[in-house]
Amino acid sequence: MNWPWRSSEPEGLLLRLLWLPLAIPAWFFRLGAAADRGGYLRRGPGRRRVDARVISVGSLLVGGSGKTPMASWLAEQMHRRGHKVALLSRGYGGQPDQDVTIVSDGKVLHIGPKQAGDEPVLLAGQVAGVPVIVSRDRGLAALRAISCSGAEVLILDDGFQHHRLHRDLDLLTFDADFGLGNGKVLPRGPLREPLAGMQRADAIIDIGGPVSATVETEIQRFGTGASRFRAHRRPVSLGNLRGDIRVQPSVLRGMKVGMLTGIARPDSLRTTLEALGAVVIAERIFPDHHRYVAKNLRGLADETEVWVTTEKDAGKIMPYWAGAADIRVLGVRLDVEDGDALLEWIEGELGLGRFR
Repeated sequence: MNWPWRSSEPEGLLLRLLWLPLAIPAWFFRLGAAADRGGYLRRGPGRRRVDARVISVGSLLVGGSGKTPMASWLAEQMHRRGHKVALLSRGYGGQPDQDVTIVSDGKVLHIGPKQAGDEPVLLAGQVAGVPVIVSRDRGLAALRAISCSGAEVLILDDGFQHHRLHRDLDLLTFDADFGLGNGKVLPRGPLREPLAGMQRADAIIDIGGPVSATVETEIQRFGTGASRFRAHRRPVSLGNLRGDIRVQPSVLRGMKVGMLTGIARPDSLRTTLEALGAVVIAERIFPDHHRYVAKNLRGLADETEVWVTTEKDAGKIMPYWAGAADIRVLGVRLDVEDGDALLEWIEGELGLGRFR
C-alpha cells in the first residue's frame, strides 16, 4: 500500500476513488496534529523547559528521512567539540519497563532493541561517549540526562512533532530520493503533518543530493526562514553479525548478494549496494522495526551465499540463525557538506563556544 505514496504525479480518477475511504481519517489526523501543536505553542508556557540547550532533529515524513543518521552525526560532532551531549529518543517499537530508560551511559550498552527500540541501540553503538536515553516523554528523558550525566546539549532524535519539550533549534531533514511522496497527510500519504509545518524549522538539511523542483517549491513557500545545508550517506564499513570482522565496503564490487532488511525504505539499501557495484539477486524484505525470529532466515543459503543487511537490522539478528549463509552488515554514516559551518551556526544560535 506504500507505493502510491512515492509518486508526485497527478492521480487518475481510479486512484482517487481507491484513496477516498482514507480521506476522512486523513482529515482527522490533520486536525489532531494541529490540536497537538496548538496545545504546545513554540516557546509557549505549555512546553517543559530544562536547564540545557535542546536541538530537535526530525522530519515531516514517516520513516527513512535521515533523522537518526543526522542526530548521530550531530551528537558525535558536538561531543568532539567539547560539549556535554546526550541523545534522547522515543524508542519506537521498544518495550521499556520504566518511564525513563538509560540505553547507554556513553560507555556501556545496558539494554537491547527489544526494550529500547531499534534507533536508540543503533545510536548507542555509533556515538561513543554520548548517553542515550529513552522515554515517551522527552521532558522526563531530558531531566534524567541532565541529572545523571550533566548534559548541556540535548539532541532529540525524531523530535519535530514532539511538542511537550521546549527546543532551542528545530532541524528538519528531507530525503532527496523520496521527496514528498504524494504530498498527502497520513494515512492518505506519508506526511505526518501538513507542509506548512516546515515554518517551524530553523534549518533544513537536504540528504542525498539536491531536492526535486517540487520539494524546492514547497521549501521556498513555507521554509524561507530556515538555513539550508546538505548531507550525503556514505558506506563506511562491511562487517559480520558478531562484530569482530570489519572491511571496506568496496569488496562488494562485482559480488552477487541478497538483501535482508526491515527498514522504512528498503530501496535505499538496494541503491547503495548497486552504487558499490554489488549485484542484488535475492531479497527478503520485512516491515520497518521488524522483530526477527529464526524462521525469517531459513533457507537463505539456498538463494545465495552472501547477504547484506543494515546496522539497524543486525542488532536484532542472532548470528547462529544465519546457518550456512554469510550475512554482512553494511555500515553507513552521514557526511555533511561544510559540516563546520553547520556546527558553528548551531553554536552561534545556542550561544555556545567551542571547547576543543
